[in-house]
Amino acid sequence: MAARNLGATATATATATATATATAASTAAGTAASVPGRRRARFHELEVAAVRPLTADSVEVTFAVPDGLIGEYDYLPGQHVALRATIDGHELRRSYSICRPPRRAADVGSISVAIKRDLGGRFSSWANSELHAGDRIDVMSPQGTFTTSLADFDGRHIVGIAAGSGITPLMSLAQTVLAASDTARFTLVYTNRSSLDVMFLDELGDLKDRYPSRLALHHVLSREQRTAPLLSGRIDEGKLRRMLDVLIPPPTVDEWFLCGPFELVQLCRDTLESVGVERSHIRFELFTTGEDDRPTGEHGRPVVVRAGDEVVRIEFSLDGQSTTVESPVGAHESILNAALRVRPDVPFACAGGVCGTCRARILEGSVQMTENYALEPDELERGYILTCQSHPTTEHVLVDYDV
Repeated sequence: MAARNLGATATATATATATATATAASTAAGTAASVPGRRRARFHELEVAAVRPLTADSVEVTFAVPDGLIGEYDYLPGQHVALRATIDGHELRRSYSICRPPRRAADVGSISVAIKRDLGGRFSSWANSELHAGDRIDVMSPQGTFTTSLADFDGRHIVGIAAGSGITPLMSLAQTVLAASDTARFTLVYTNRSSLDVMFLDELGDLKDRYPSRLALHHVLSREQRTAPLLSGRIDEGKLRRMLDVLIPPPTVDEWFLCGPFELVQLCRDTLESVGVERSHIRFELFTTGEDDRPTGEHGRPVVVRAGDEVVRIEFSLDGQSTTVESPVGAHESILNAALRVRPDVPFACAGGVCGTCRARILEGSVQMTENYALEPDELERGYILTCQSHPTTEHVLVDYDV
């Protein structure tokens, strides 16, 4: 297919909290209400069915799902999977959004993600240059709540704002919304440096051709001049407010989906809230927080418990088995890191407070959570925590990964 040009202009919400404190609620021993898209994350080895170039530095990777695992890989539009591989002797895990809409029953048997090469990113560089059809890699069951809460889409207007590889989950969301109702509308603002950096350019063009009156597609290029000044240059507050005035009046929108770097997502959240959009109508997802000191590998950061050390006792349940580990107070160790020292099968992926894979419920004690870009406010109220970001503030903490 010939390459297209860009054409003419046509989270419950996660909360980023610097120092959130989670304490076991009085009803912690009870059963939590189910959260759509949440389930116990497990890795399975899948075969790579295809690797398709998207741009010079990104690929779409499709995995074959065997019949016996199809139920494990059911997913909602906007969810992600974690990939695990050993590269140069080191285990690495990274999360990538699913880029295709949920399959019909007759089409099941595969799952696809898009991987963009990050500057200095070992996993993404390896995937772009070394991963081929026929290879086998560990793929975690789908996770995440970056999906719509609407029961039906009749007459609904959904807006997505994405930068770079942030388009990946919005591809699935846009296709799902537009196919679900003849009266649903989707507006996509997609920013990149240049037209050569646009992922899924042909697919977006095909989607526009299929739904010309219900899909509004606005490409914004920061390093390439476009005919419309509003679509040229970086998206700053002034440009965003202008877009809300002339392209996307907030009163016409039912849900907002933001996906990209922290600075853009935060700018959009703050601006939308300042013009009266309720936070419950804004969902966001980050691919990275910009921090590079997160623990990696299956054993966590080395911590030694010495005789006489003041310790906290961390008890956790995983797959019905209870395990206890002691952590020196002076080590300021996260629950995830301590758990990995005795149970390498504890679930995690990004370890940066973004993906939510390490989510558990605190039943006793309290913790301080350094960052949270994944949990919804109602989950926090019910005692859920991100174990990769949670540090005990009491002598004993009991958490449950199985809830």
